[in-house]
Amino acid sequence: MQTRGPGPACLHIVTGEGPAHGRQGHGTMVGVDGRAQAWFERATSDGRDNDVAALVAAKRGRRVSVVIPARNEEPTIGAIVAGIHDDLVRAHPLVDELVVIDSDSTDATSQVAADAGARVHSARSIRPDLDGYPGKGEAIWKSLFVTTGELMVCIDADLTGWGTHFVPGLLGPLLNDERVRHVKGFYDRVLDDGSGLHAPQGGRVTELVARPLLNLWRPELAAVVQPLAGEWAVRRDTLSALPVPTGYGVEIALLLDVHARWGLDALAQVDLGARAHSHQAVHDLGVMATEIIEVAARRVGAPSSGAEDATLWQYVRAAAPPWRGRDVPLRERPPAAGVAVA
Repeated sequence: MQTRGPGPACLHIVTGEGPAHGRQGHGTMVGVDGRAQAWFERATSDGRDNDVAALVAAKRGRRVSVVIPARNEEPTIGAIVAGIHDDLVRAHPLVDELVVIDSDSTDATSQVAADAGARVHSARSIRPDLDGYPGKGEAIWKSLFVTTGELMVCIDADLTGWGTHFVPGLLGPLLNDERVRHVKGFYDRVLDDGSGLHAPQGGRVTELVARPLLNLWRPELAAVVQPLAGEWAVRRDTLSALPVPTGYGVEIALLLDVHARWGLDALAQVDLGARAHSHQAVHDLGVMATEIIEVAARRVGAPSSGAEDATLWQYVRAAAPPWRGRDVPLRERPPAAGVAVA
């Protein structure tokens, strides 16, 4: 936040470290923007102890769709789908639709997901009249044309350590507070070094890109613990009303757009405990970071390219020539609510 005094203004970067991740409490944020502190205290809850039966009753006829965008996740998708299906479709009727959107997989992701209990769609096969593009955001946008739930939960397909409590945890604020439109999950990250230790920080792109951008450009959002978390929930009419980046910019775009249109009270976050997933190489994260910077810049009025795609040049010493150009998808889909019926 910007603090002004007798000396020069200084910026306090709010990090994801500290006591916010344990059951002992969510801590006090000394020096943070007052709006962020107040929001953190009223909108942060523990998502690990929900009474699923009570949430089923709170649905009151509303349908819930769980959407899992996936590309080449054959090793992990089966356990994720089976867990949600067994616990939240069969044992407790909390989830009405369990849908996997396959984004150009070249392995058996689709078959494994279907065998585990999901309804599977190829992203490119959904509304082919609208063309098709690779990317997580594209899969989520296309899901709006094949799902019916008033409430939607997005779960990543590469999870190796997680719990089915993620889904009711994310749904709780939507079912219990009509003001809330978008719920972000947060969690300790289980380190991938074999130690099994937990890190309270977000991932590399979160801590090096997304969190600094929010602290600089939208300090009232500084208390969002993991702005790029892949586990989140949203009301269908909210997501349908907003543009959706086709790639990894979908999470930061949704956060910024909901805040800009409906304010802080439309946002909530839940502590989901711990999460483990497969990790990407740094050069791959560079592509993700470039997209997130562009998507965020468009939404805060900062200089942006305005292009539908870009090239990120990366140096690889062992290659000949050593410079490699990586495509960065910057295309955004229009609000689905305004797309003509096929």
